[in-house]
Amino acid sequence: MDSELEVANGDATYDLSSILSSPNRDYLVRNNGDQVKFDSFKGKITGLYFSASWCGSCQRTTPKLVEVYNELAQSKNFEIVFISSDDEEESFDAYFSKMPWLAIPFFDFHARGKLNALFGVGGIPQLVILNEDGKILTSEGVRVIVENGSDGYPFTSEHIEKLRKQDEEAKMNQSLKSLLVTESRDYVITSDGKKVPVAELEGKTVGLYFVLATDDECLDFNPKLIEVYNSLREGGESFEIVMVPQDEDEDSISEEFETFPWLSLPINDTCCLKLVWYFELAAIPTVVIISPNGKTLQSNVVEAIEELGVKAYPFTPEKFAELEEIEKAKREAQTLEYLLVNQDSDYVIGEDGVEIPVSDLIGKDILLYFSANWCSPCRAFLPTLTKAYEEINKNNKRLEVIFISGDTDQKAFEDYFSEMPWLALPFGDKRKESLSHWFKVAGIPTLVALGPTGKTVSTDAHGFIMAHGAEAYPFTRERIEEIEVCGARARAFDEESKDKTAAQGWVCDGDTCYKE
Repeated sequence: MDSELEVANGDATYDLSSILSSPNRDYLVRNNGDQVKFDSFKGKITGLYFSASWCGSCQRTTPKLVEVYNELAQSKNFEIVFISSDDEEESFDAYFSKMPWLAIPFFDFHARGKLNALFGVGGIPQLVILNEDGKILTSEGVRVIVENGSDGYPFTSEHIEKLRKQDEEAKMNQSLKSLLVTESRDYVITSDGKKVPVAELEGKTVGLYFVLATDDECLDFNPKLIEVYNSLREGGESFEIVMVPQDEDEDSISEEFETFPWLSLPINDTCCLKLVWYFELAAIPTVVIISPNGKTLQSNVVEAIEELGVKAYPFTPEKFAELEEIEKAKREAQTLEYLLVNQDSDYVIGEDGVEIPVSDLIGKDILLYFSANWCSPCRAFLPTLTKAYEEINKNNKRLEVIFISGDTDQKAFEDYFSEMPWLALPFGDKRKESLSHWFKVAGIPTLVALGPTGKTVSTDAHGFIMAHGAEAYPFTRERIEEIEVCGARARAFDEESKDKTAAQGWVCDGDTCYKE
């Protein structure tokens, strides 16, 4: 049996002095360089903190952990050991300087790697907490401490279960105050630093905006959210946004906050991280809607705001159901003119920029080809699409393709379009944005198939052509199922033929069959 691991009653028991040491090291270190022997924290509840300076979540977690450690270290039987995933000593030193606990020295790469493997660390930050005897109390120490602070001590399963039940009860009684107020703060702030009591927000619909100042998706979303916020406020709606910043760099978020018209939690406030866990945040940006009674109304309305703007307000299930019915009716009434004609444009272009009226395309099957010159998968797919297009139109022109470019300059567009035998929207055409939203284009290449009436047949024509080429036409689900059924029958026939030939002593190799 591994000397570092004993097994008792099915529970793993770890000898900390064994798993934390190495053949040439029998100590841990503090951030001032002092060496600490293992006997100094023998018999203590110990947290193994797997973390790194380059990890944004770690940077946001560490201050909370420091706060809890300082509360517990003096009066409680508690210690933490930092196991770094940093690759550079300078980064390790700068990060460790913020920590009041112990660490595996940076130079001991082997010990750090061994501990990561031993505890199955698949992501950081992770805090594995062991009791005085070396048994694991929890591998979710980060969550326990972020949600409960020092109240999580002594981290036993019974105590954590008790806290979980208390949290469930608290969620049942959720209010704006329970979400945003702490023992030391009962206010949020404006961009110029003024304090606004949370009590003044009660009775309003409030959006909690989880944001990273330097995140590209947040930067793209901010103008739309500002537009919606200002429109609702100018219209007299009882609506407010409270930003929940997730940046560890105070300067970057402070600079960005100056341009925002809404309120915010203080930067690096302990509530910022706690709310991430509380709402089980899965993406950035996220806007959680809290109803006037303080209960959670919607877990994330970013997509609704992007697509519907102020029409999504007040973000109630009834409003979304109403909008869904409107959307359904629009899609059922969808025509080619609805998609491609607006007050600015009623044409697409062909070779040499010749304008082709959209009315000339009515009654045809259409493929909308979202693609770009810079996209290598798009360029790889182009010959396959071209071949299918030519085969389908071999006898008569039943199918047209319209290239919708994601290129960033006119020349790249023209160079790429010159390789295509079909039509396109002009470069920079505003219809691209509306079509991308309408069909929820998340990546390229995307190929949307429209039938002769202009209704959507498939948004996965790219996959159909890759799998079946020209045979996939007209890209309906029925056609694809027909191909798949025929393919299954052919495979079954081949297997049956193989069985028969084998039984008769024949062996088939490639295109040739011979008798053994």
